[in-house]
Amino acid sequence: MAADADGQKPSIARVYDYLLGGKDNYPVDREIGDHFKVNLPGSVAIARTNRGALIRAVRTLARGGVRQFIDLGSGLPTADNVHQVAQRHQPGAAVVYVDTDPTVLAHGRALVAGNESTTVVDGDVRDPDAIRHHPDTERLIDFGQPVGVILSAVLHHLEDDEDPAGIVRHWAGLIVPGSHVFISHFRSGHNAETEAAQAKLIGTFGRGRWRTDTELHALFGTLSLQPPGIVPAVRWRPDLCEEARTPTVWEQLIAAGLARKA
Repeated sequence: MAADADGQKPSIARVYDYLLGGKDNYPVDREIGDHFKVNLPGSVAIARTNRGALIRAVRTLARGGVRQFIDLGSGLPTADNVHQVAQRHQPGAAVVYVDTDPTVLAHGRALVAGNESTTVVDGDVRDPDAIRHHPDTERLIDFGQPVGVILSAVLHHLEDDEDPAGIVRHWAGLIVPGSHVFISHFRSGHNAETEAAQAKLIGTFGRGRWRTDTELHALFGTLSLQPPGIVPAVRWRPDLCEEARTPTVWEQLIAAGLARKA
């Protein structure tokens, strides 16, 4: 799932960056982002609410005592990155970011330069063993202690034959009890909005799969889902200011869940 570094082809990470208001993107990425902004009004909320759920999940785990995080398919840095949230609540918390996009790797490494507890690894989510045994992962992560494994908005870029559930299962086998896995994923809405967004992304990047609620539950395997289960990301443990708001049809198309290894 590697992307080019010269901006000749759109990058999933850079399109996402553009939708979140970032500046690390090229005209080819903005063209795709503008399609969502103009032709699918309201769809930008998918990126925003997903980011919010990720921040709340990391905050929840760090406050609960988790001091190690692996962010798989981390994407471009933006406001309140995983290491910033985790280290705000757990000073010195270890964070390993993993991606294959050259732009992500360059900007991520610049962001964490000088932070001895954080690193950026060039790794493919489909090869968990290589990530696990990367020297930087082994330097920072003690797999004898609880780990927070993050798969935020990445598994929906994998086809069924790439076995996303198997990837989760592999990580679940590596971590000790008390560890957690956070997943957010495009959710089938069986409506025109789902079909339009899915068609654009697959047409652009040549891959991707929206999944049903049943399929999302299956991704977690035998891990113990924590309250409130798998719900639209905007409804995953919302802050007080968000609790009363009803999710839009677009916000219902990205779901999130957190599971614990017992």
